[in-house]
Amino acid sequence: MLAFARLSKRSFSSKLSYMHYVGRTPLVHRNVGQQLDIAVEKYGNREAIVSRDEGKRLTFNTLRDQVDRLAVGFVKIGLERGDRVGIWAPNYLHWYLTMLAASRAGLVSVGINPAFQGPEVLYCLNKVGIKALVAPETFKSQNYYNILETIDPNLKSCDPGRIKSDKFPSLRSLIIDSKTNHSGAFTFDDLLGMSSDVESVQKNLSTIQPDFPCNIQFTSGTTGSPKAAVLTHNNIVNNGLVIGQRNEYENQIVCNQNPLFHVFGVIISIMACVSKGATLVLPTAGYNPEQTLKTIVEEKCTMIHGTPTMYVDLIKKQQELKLPMDTVKIAVTGGAPCPPTLYEDIKKVFGLERVKTIYGLTETTCCIFQSLPKESEDHMKTTVGHLHDHVEVKIVDDKGDMVPFGERGELMVRGYCNMYEYFGDEDKTKEVKQKDGWLKTGDQFVLREDGYGVIVGRLKEMVIRGGENIFPKEIEDFLSLHPDIVEVNVIGVPDERMGEELCAFIRLKEGSSLDSEALKKYCKGKIAHFKIPKHIRIVDAFPKTASGKVQKFKLREIYDKS
Repeated sequence: MLAFARLSKRSFSSKLSYMHYVGRTPLVHRNVGQQLDIAVEKYGNREAIVSRDEGKRLTFNTLRDQVDRLAVGFVKIGLERGDRVGIWAPNYLHWYLTMLAASRAGLVSVGINPAFQGPEVLYCLNKVGIKALVAPETFKSQNYYNILETIDPNLKSCDPGRIKSDKFPSLRSLIIDSKTNHSGAFTFDDLLGMSSDVESVQKNLSTIQPDFPCNIQFTSGTTGSPKAAVLTHNNIVNNGLVIGQRNEYENQIVCNQNPLFHVFGVIISIMACVSKGATLVLPTAGYNPEQTLKTIVEEKCTMIHGTPTMYVDLIKKQQELKLPMDTVKIAVTGGAPCPPTLYEDIKKVFGLERVKTIYGLTETTCCIFQSLPKESEDHMKTTVGHLHDHVEVKIVDDKGDMVPFGERGELMVRGYCNMYEYFGDEDKTKEVKQKDGWLKTGDQFVLREDGYGVIVGRLKEMVIRGGENIFPKEIEDFLSLHPDIVEVNVIGVPDERMGEELCAFIRLKEGSSLDSEALKKYCKGKIAHFKIPKHIRIVDAFPKTASGKVQKFKLREIYDKS
């Protein structure tokens, strides 16, 4: 009944696959900072964030105080409205605080994958003109300060807030979350202690328009160069509100496994929890299934967030540990397609009431399809959820004409959720965002008359490895720099745990040799670990069309036979 209750009249005027789901409540027009104020008023003494690795816990009241002190600190070091603040870090408390503080100061937060190496982070810094960068001192094998110093050794001779570098010309301030002072950098505590004048943040909050940019997400494209999707306060607040309502976040204690730099972390985990006063629990700074399970028990978590790959690992570890899962009732999965058997396993192993699915893109502020509060097992297993509130979709063929319900085609989206633009990339923006407001997803999709959607495949060559989006050309361009490689093509191949893995097909120079271990050694420290191909196949030639294009589907056939 609910699925049909608020569909627009136009949805019933044709059997063509167009639909507009109006939703139960109207859109709001407020910024992220104002949404936090509402949460403080309603849930002030409730815990907002728990960082288990750091042993830190903040209520909504203390959270806002910390956020506003940090916002004042950003202004004190010279940041102005619209400036970009990079967050190059795993799931530490300073990530969460920085994202919200930037929003309340009128700045734009930029999430950077903590696994990125020097060339990758340098690209991010310069692509969007990051003026301040927040990072921990170290995480695992990463020493963030040393990586930047390697890019430009002159960093050590700069004063804090006065960085001048030809390598990263926009960067002025580096903020390291450490008790140790580093040359040319502030400590995170420095910024928190610069002023107690938090009233100034509140005074300026009403001047931050909801349509202003708020967050930038890096997302690769078919060219292999990461694009920077700009999301507004309006995008983030409203998507978070709908997610919070659909996922029944009220009074939940949410254990989040996902990286905060991803749109899943920013919208589904941070913003949706804020919108409904849910407690967000970070079990570890990095991914660790055993610690996640122990955190669920010790914190009495009622909800889990994760990608399908994470749930595969979590199930395996739970079957080994057999911990009591008495409090957790709901699991939310997204980031990659989830097989029906995995849904069943998640529900059975953890004794859950519901497993919820989401589907969306970075360019659509995360969710555009999502489970309804109450739906059948069939809906849960065979679809990616119901169309989101206040969103229009249609399915078109390769000519741009709508196809009937139930037929496959490319999914197009229009609504408040669509990104503002790709930063500094007008041509790329026009490729996906049309003048009439429709955004091309590049995904092959089926829309049902009941408002539920089914993803069929990807029109692009993107590989989804454990929830990470990887585009082969970026890897191909990198591997082609190897002195022994003449030609390389990368494809995604099935993997039981990760969903997909990378396989590099390589043609070598005559007399050269290369194996998987040697290739991984070459890649280490130069590209993120998840971009390093797991498999390698040496070939004498590539199957090509008459026009010289490599037929990648034949490479998949070669892999299947090997």
